[in-house]
Amino acid sequence: MGNISDWISENIGLSAAFQGKMLASVLLITALLFIRKLILRIIKKRILSPKAQYNWRKTTSYVFSLLIIFTVAPIWVSEFSSWTTFLGLLSAGLAIALREPVSNFFGWVYIIFQKPFELGDRIQIGKLQGDVLDISLFQFSMMEIGTWVDADQSTGRIIHIPNGKIFTDALLNYNQGFPYIWNEIPILLTFESNWRKAKEILLDIENRRVKTFGTPENQQVISSSHKLMIHFSKLTPTVYTSVKDSGILLTIRYLCHPKNRRESQQIIWEEVLVALEKNQDIVLAYPTQRIFIPEMKNEKTRKEEC
Repeated sequence: MGNISDWISENIGLSAAFQGKMLASVLLITALLFIRKLILRIIKKRILSPKAQYNWRKTTSYVFSLLIIFTVAPIWVSEFSSWTTFLGLLSAGLAIALREPVSNFFGWVYIIFQKPFELGDRIQIGKLQGDVLDISLFQFSMMEIGTWVDADQSTGRIIHIPNGKIFTDALLNYNQGFPYIWNEIPILLTFESNWRKAKEILLDIENRRVKTFGTPENQQVISSSHKLMIHFSKLTPTVYTSVKDSGILLTIRYLCHPKNRRESQQIIWEEVLVALEKNQDIVLAYPTQRIFIPEMKNEKTRKEEC
């Protein structure tokens, strides 16, 4: 071994002390990794639950990463110019080994101080939507809405999302700044319908019913604009007219609270259906096909022409 060490010193330029520390570090890391592998093998035989096995793998990964840092670092402390350098490298090692927990922790700090959302807010992060139920150190929880439920209502499932997602995924907040959303209900009528009369009926339904949905006052909009640059030129409900391939489209547009969206749609649709029953000149359009067959002359007429 002495001859090998001398050869390395002469040809590579590594001192005997440096070689000794390198060898000790490799042996320590190898031993710790072997112990972890042995522990995981025992756990795999005694614990059959895949979830429990996964938790053990993650836990031992964190624990042995720390053990490697705190056992190997003292060997090299004398090589560093100061403890400040050592602590800097230690922090970098921890950030790499515990990247996800560190990201989740700083995500929690961001959520607490910047408040992109709060408890009770309805949010969408990535493709997930729900009402925020809890904010903890490493994750936040929300009651899921949507997915297989064809409306903004709860599915009954609770989603746990790592706080670090706040840095990587787009966040949509239904409540922050302006606690209302614009909702639209498209109503397609046939070209033969009396669309002017229909529009008057829809406007009347909106003006009577939208007041029950908790629509905002102008003062609320003004107070919201002090926090965020929010400006709406018109807050009153309206009906827009457009023409589609299969009919005349009347779109009802109004403000409502995010959690009242489905209820408000039901109330308006029921009013619309009742009104259409009373007005035979207004008909809802639906996909149809019209086939025109040219009139055929009978066989006798064709013979006479010949």
